[in-house]
Amino acid sequence: MNLTQLFDLSFKGRQDKPALEFEEHVHTFGDIDRRSNRMAQFLLSRGLAQGDRLCVYLPNCLEMIELYLASVRLGVIFVPINILYREREITHILSDADPKAVVADDTMPGTFWSRQEVAREAARMPAERPLVPLDGDAPAAIVYTSGTTGVSKGAILTHNNFAANALNLLTSWRITENDRLWMPLPLFHVHGLGNGLHCWLIGGLCMRLLGRFEHQTAAAELLDFRPTLFFGVPTVYVRLLETPQDQARQIGVRMRLFVSGSAPLPAQVLEDFRRLFGHTILERYGMTETLMNISNPYEGERRPGAVGLPLPGVSVRILDSEGQPVADGETGELHLRGPNVFAGYWRREQATRDAFLDGWFRTGDLGVRSPDGYYTLAGRKSDLIISGGFNVYPREIEEFLLEQPEVAEAAVVGVPDRLKGEIPVAYVVTRGTLDLAVLEARCRLKLASFKVPKGFVSVEKLPRTALGKVQKHLLPRWEA
Repeated sequence: MNLTQLFDLSFKGRQDKPALEFEEHVHTFGDIDRRSNRMAQFLLSRGLAQGDRLCVYLPNCLEMIELYLASVRLGVIFVPINILYREREITHILSDADPKAVVADDTMPGTFWSRQEVAREAARMPAERPLVPLDGDAPAAIVYTSGTTGVSKGAILTHNNFAANALNLLTSWRITENDRLWMPLPLFHVHGLGNGLHCWLIGGLCMRLLGRFEHQTAAAELLDFRPTLFFGVPTVYVRLLETPQDQARQIGVRMRLFVSGSAPLPAQVLEDFRRLFGHTILERYGMTETLMNISNPYEGERRPGAVGLPLPGVSVRILDSEGQPVADGETGELHLRGPNVFAGYWRREQATRDAFLDGWFRTGDLGVRSPDGYYTLAGRKSDLIISGGFNVYPREIEEFLLEQPEVAEAAVVGVPDRLKGEIPVAYVVTRGTLDLAVLEARCRLKLASFKVPKGFVSVEKLPRTALGKVQKHLLPRWEA
């Protein structure tokens, strides 16, 4: 079964039900179906066929959804581009994906079809759905990794990958057509595209799509739409902590589930949010290459700092640097296997081979499993600091720093050291004034000596991706 057939649970089974609110317009599932058919007819008229790539450089908008659905119906491979990318990054993706066409707003360099032109032309097309036979192994999208280390690679995600992921989340998080999804996440990322869009369409719920998250209006939006479901990232939850208490409680009364992902959720943020909104955020763990892997349970303990238990059908193992399994409580690299795991990197056979070991995907993420099966992430393997022969995990130090009331954000990196090989250095965003010597003294009191940062740098903000992941390679250079 392909995605179009799954989406028909809503397009045919719920065609008169309100489906999407965007820019003060309400569209039913039937409306979205017809508009997507017209978009598919437009792509056909421009010569796009199964296997062609369509690059899309757009903010959240109705056309973004229509282009994705049209691509899925035709077997065209959808390639979303992060709208924060600039010419160098865009040029790499266009060269690598080799698209048949590009749709963009006027801010994109180069030659492309404008969103306005596409919308006008598609509106003139017939609403009959083109029939293209596809199986579940057909590629649906190529989503490029953030490229924080090395060149960005395109992960090939199939119809089966997206379907398995959505069906898992619908079941595990009890998502039904009675839910109302508030959606400010960008659709160019797998969090918004893989989780939000697919759960919405298969589950048949009503979604309010926003152009982007704006913290100044977030509380008013939430009170107006009255959602029951929200997929967010840690930086958004930090911003929501600024919500006045009476408004936070009103929002919390109607909400059923807050989910966090795309970057580690500090345990302190989870606790502060629970006190303010009356909800325990459900943290989960996913990747561009695998969509969702591990999740705290809907029923049961949502453990602060942990990402939970493997989702149905997903197998997880932890191996040391020699490729041997580690015992519970010990740190190693997470390896994954399941129907959610991508088909490989676009036109990169060697990178694909290197990414797998005995059929298991090597995530590059370090983790620990507790005796009762909960997994906790310890950071990227590439972020591991080996100082004087000791393994130092930045996540552990960052969590401690974030427990300090004067620290709003923290990132710990390893820098070369002649004597110890590497030493940890902490970059912090502070609330008000904070003597960094006091912060160092607190670390010395609570952390082993080899974990104490040898330098503390106060910065105005941490460089982050569009989804809030810290880009440590962009931090200013530390000088002893």
